[in-house]
Amino acid sequence: MHSNFTKKEQNILLKHFSNVDDSVFTLITPSQIDRGALMSRYSRTDKSMRKIFLDEFADNKSRGEEFYNKILVEYGDDSVAELGIGQIAIEGISNIAIKKIEDRRIGMSFLEKSSRYVLWNKKINGRYKFYLDPVILNSRFADLYLDSCNFDFDFYSKNLTVMLRYIKEIYPIEKYSFLDSDKISKPFTLIKDYKSIKLAERIYERVALTKTLDILRFVLPASTLTNVGLTGNGRAFEYLLTILFASDLEEERTIAKKIKRELDITMKPFVKRSDNEYGIASQQYYKRISRCTKNVLDKYFNSIKSSGPVIELTHHDNETNAMNKIIASMIYKQSYGTPYKYILQRTKKLNHELKKEIILKYAKLRMNRRQRPSRAFEMTRYTFDIITNFGIFRDLHRHRILTLERQMLTTKHGFAIPEEIKNISLDKEYKECMYISKNVYESLKINNPANAQYVVNFAYNYPFFIDVNLREICHIIELRTLQQGQREYRKLAQKLFLDIKSIHPNLSKIIKFVNMKDYELERFESEKKIQNKKSQN
Repeated sequence: MHSNFTKKEQNILLKHFSNVDDSVFTLITPSQIDRGALMSRYSRTDKSMRKIFLDEFADNKSRGEEFYNKILVEYGDDSVAELGIGQIAIEGISNIAIKKIEDRRIGMSFLEKSSRYVLWNKKINGRYKFYLDPVILNSRFADLYLDSCNFDFDFYSKNLTVMLRYIKEIYPIEKYSFLDSDKISKPFTLIKDYKSIKLAERIYERVALTKTLDILRFVLPASTLTNVGLTGNGRAFEYLLTILFASDLEEERTIAKKIKRELDITMKPFVKRSDNEYGIASQQYYKRISRCTKNVLDKYFNSIKSSGPVIELTHHDNETNAMNKIIASMIYKQSYGTPYKYILQRTKKLNHELKKEIILKYAKLRMNRRQRPSRAFEMTRYTFDIITNFGIFRDLHRHRILTLERQMLTTKHGFAIPEEIKNISLDKEYKECMYISKNVYESLKINNPANAQYVVNFAYNYPFFIDVNLREICHIIELRTLQQGQREYRKLAQKLFLDIKSIHPNLSKIIKFVNMKDYELERFESEKKIQNKKSQN
């Protein structure tokens, strides 16, 4: 393809496009608004994109904003807002607010500071990093709240060394093989050269610390401050902002204002409606939904009792029906015009043993967990009712291709105690952390149930449910049972698999790479591979 542009036009275009003479090119114009507007205009004219830019954008610096004000505000064409991408970093955000943000599943990606790789014992200006909620601080429970959170962080901080020493005692370095040479691992006791000894010690120290942090994070309160990076399209950001503006928590409303302020710099038209008259109407709608649901709850469901930890499969298809839909969906893609209805009718007439054989054939095609089952396996679903500790919920919450609903964080379902805490006689003080938090929570929740969440520890059990198709639950189970996974969520994922296997013994064969083993130092093999690769480079 040869350029049809003049030399002057080429010089202009090269500032905004990666090339001027090929049929494939990248938009490099710095304005997110212009990028999105160009993409949208692209579908409304027979001109090439570079020609659109020269005709409409090159001499009009406001063209992109004018376009979006017309399309979004006047016409309400929301889909064009997905053509602009924003990236935001939020620092010093509580674990309550970050979960509200990460509830937005579509159009956004998140990277959150990890509680298993980062120490949480550092102080800023002499105090630990937890959220100082103004509503709580202006109440008569302010000192109780501060004392409770400080007590949690004191426990965490002073027991880091204690727990790390214990982990090294029960999982001594001599037990493990470190260096890979011709696929033969060498035990630490057989390593002789100084460089290899140092490498093995570095691997071991990192893995032991990870195990320590996995255990001690249970005591952290939900007010613990963390950081998160967000990447999302304009439509997703607008929805996020509208939800945050409607929040009962001042922290979340403040974060919304700050995100809006920053996005106004780079993509203002995309998020304009989040707090204008349209956004305010949406905020009021979300509040009405909340009030209506609360009224129904109080009127018809107020006698429901709470329970402790649970993982229960509450809804699923009959396996025969599920297999019929999945096999029919497999065939449909290759059937060249036959309606799904007739394929399904034919599938139902197949011998049951033949159906089992077809499913098994598909399962055998998968060579590793990254080779995901085909879309046909989305044709059956499972609903799980789960009550597990808040720390584990934080890990499972990252999966977005499912329906997840959750309740507010409370202390009414009890709490988890890691065995290591008991084994080194820290359970008495650990429980004291929990009881203090519970007492403060009970005092705060009377008038401010949403704000009371800040004092609740990661160890407290937390109710949520997930409704998920077989294809996605296969991904979740295989990913979350990997050796390097945190022990508690590995057990949960293993339980999900066993429940599915019990009611769908044939379909569960597609979940081919589930790991049902238990491990001592979960991160060991993964860290060994990482460090060995680094040492070879």
